[in-house]
Amino acid sequence: MSAAATSRSHSIRWARLVKLMAGATLLTGVMVLAWLGGPAQPIAVAPAEQAVDLRDPHTIERGRYLSVLGNCQACHTARGGAPFAGGYALSTPFGTVYGSNLTPGDSGLGQWSADDFWRAMHHGQGPDGRWLNPAFPYNNTTWITREDSDALYAYFRTLPPAEEAVPAHDVSWPYNTQLALKAWRTLYFSAGPEAPPTSAARAPEMLRGAYLVNGLGHCSACHVPRNALGGQGDMLGLSGGLIPMQRWYAPSLLDPAEAGLQTWSVEDIVALFKDGRARDAIVSGPMAEVVQHSTQHWTPQDLTAMATYLKQLPVPAPSRTQKPPAPDTRAITAGARQYEQHCAQCHGQQGEGVMSNGALAYPALAGNRTVTMASPANLVQIVLNGGFAPATEGHPRPFGMPPFVLQLSDSELADVLTFVRTQWGNQAPPVSALDVQQLRGPLGR
Repeated sequence: MSAAATSRSHSIRWARLVKLMAGATLLTGVMVLAWLGGPAQPIAVAPAEQAVDLRDPHTIERGRYLSVLGNCQACHTARGGAPFAGGYALSTPFGTVYGSNLTPGDSGLGQWSADDFWRAMHHGQGPDGRWLNPAFPYNNTTWITREDSDALYAYFRTLPPAEEAVPAHDVSWPYNTQLALKAWRTLYFSAGPEAPPTSAARAPEMLRGAYLVNGLGHCSACHVPRNALGGQGDMLGLSGGLIPMQRWYAPSLLDPAEAGLQTWSVEDIVALFKDGRARDAIVSGPMAEVVQHSTQHWTPQDLTAMATYLKQLPVPAPSRTQKPPAPDTRAITAGARQYEQHCAQCHGQQGEGVMSNGALAYPALAGNRTVTMASPANLVQIVLNGGFAPATEGHPRPFGMPPFVLQLSDSELADVLTFVRTQWGNQAPPVSALDVQQLRGPLGR
């Protein structure tokens, strides 16, 4: 065989091999897309080991309390609407998601069985096999026991049925497709255990605290950093993250420099979640709503269990941080004038705060973790939109801070925040006008 013929033979073989590899790659891609986007069958769920009487008053009352533990009403009640009737609009980076109707109306749970409800809670899947949007925190609800799921279902069945249809999610393509949801689940979701975890090495109180924080309380739904797809490697992590669209920062529950409670007493932690304030701390922002509508109504036993669990969370190893850059003299001088005009009357000339009748009325700014955190997000939001503690039984008329959104420009706000973050022993990075502009949002001036 001539050299030319041999070369042509090799070329033909290589061409066939390339075509074969391309075909195999295409077939694999088609199979993957078919697996991701094909119609899903409802996941088979095993019947409950112990049948729950869905009409039993004690079961229904326990379901009502569980709904408070999970603060279900917050996302499943539209402003001015019937409780749990759905329609609450939740803005996400991918579009608007509407809370579903949990009443026994036909547009809600009217056609659902207890198995259907458990499938949604445990697997994030509807009765028709469609995957649910992860704005519903099924990474957390998957840890809820079947017994608690049935009790919740029993309670929701007793609500007055609401028949008005909930608006369809307004989510942009491709995030509104079942293919995208299945891909997200593949990356970020793992179903929890069918039975509640037990451990001879951990006290029942600690296990209950973990169950509340990771499951019903779904703390990681906010206190976890999110990537561009709205997911994260550890979806039960509590290392802190910016809440999408709200521009509030849910601080780390691991880091004592942010919101870690490892050095607090259990009694002080319980007081914080019961009364909305403890020691020199006052909750505000989205957490104030959680305290007002949920945690202040928890039993003392559950508050203690949660406090015990939060207190023992591991503290991350200290990172090697550089000393923050010194702010320019102009910002400090201008910020001092703004502080004297707007802040000193309530927070004190030296940021020491104000007491009233033996209780903290206006928090100190010196050493305040909200002030000294690396992220200035919460400080910006409080000054822009006001700081309001929750109304609780222990503090039914809490003092509040007025909003300055219409009084301070971006540069003025940056100056006063830079001032308070660098005075009285505080050592936090300065705040720029661009930081404020980004956190102010599109409605700011």
